[in-house]
Amino acid sequence: MLTSLKSLFLDVGRVYLTLLKVMVPALIIVKVLDMIGGTVWLGKLLAPLMSLVGLPETMGLVWATAMLTNIYTGMAVFFDLAGDNPLTVAQVSVLGIMMLLAHALPIEGAVAKLSGISWRVTLPLRIGGGFILGMITNQVYLLGNWQQQPAEIVWQPTPASSSLFDWGIAQLTMLASIFFIIAALMIFLRLLKWCGIEKLIQALLSPFLKALTIGKETTNVCVIGLVLGLSFGAGLLIDEARTGKISKRDIFLAVCFLGLTHSIIEDTILILLLGADLMSVLWGRLLFGFIVIAILARFIEQKSPSCSTNKPIEKVS
Repeated sequence: MLTSLKSLFLDVGRVYLTLLKVMVPALIIVKVLDMIGGTVWLGKLLAPLMSLVGLPETMGLVWATAMLTNIYTGMAVFFDLAGDNPLTVAQVSVLGIMMLLAHALPIEGAVAKLSGISWRVTLPLRIGGGFILGMITNQVYLLGNWQQQPAEIVWQPTPASSSLFDWGIAQLTMLASIFFIIAALMIFLRLLKWCGIEKLIQALLSPFLKALTIGKETTNVCVIGLVLGLSFGAGLLIDEARTGKISKRDIFLAVCFLGLTHSIIEDTILILLLGADLMSVLWGRLLFGFIVIAILARFIEQKSPSCSTNKPIEKVS
């Protein structure tokens, strides 16, 4: 018992320290940019893109931050900007979807690269996919006039005054609260495994992966990444790619699929904390990922039928 608790504490601490290394500099940079007018400038630069998905121009900075760092840092920037730009549930859901599909691209893109997937595939797939799904989701909400009520943010830092001292105290409070959120999420994930629910989820998802014509050799890797995230499945994924046991076609489709749909538990919970709609950020994202990969699989098979054979992937150096 004590060993398990120690292991959990060390895992939480390691993840938290990793986040601090990227969040603290990002928060400082965002504050400096805001003080010199950078937020307004960047918002205007991204305004055409944001307007196409029904979001205020300043939300472009939130998405850009999530792309370069992670969802946690994007959330921190969101809380810093959302006070002046209250959003509806529909708008938060659109923003959340874009963050879910395109976040932590330098890190996760590097993982994909180690697995044999080039940046030319990763960036268009995830950024383009996030933008396209954002547009589709926005139009669906507008046509049905759904989720137009103000979003209710479940978790947010204490509002800060305009002084640098008060801003600093507010950021420290927010950063401290993130530690407890990470701890709660990791405990929840371990409870799923302890209760056997994780195996049930794996059993339910395996047939869907087979429907995408992804080989059974990649099923476990896909399920791990889908449920727990790329950070949990990356080691196994890269190891399998290096052994050459999986065909190039299967590893390509598996990595692309995980790029669009990974971490459906933790990341979805984080976006729900912003006040998003579960239907779109979970089921909409999964449906989009299945459709895109199904189309991609058929395209690959038609363009190069030999790719469907069990040709091993080249070992990654």
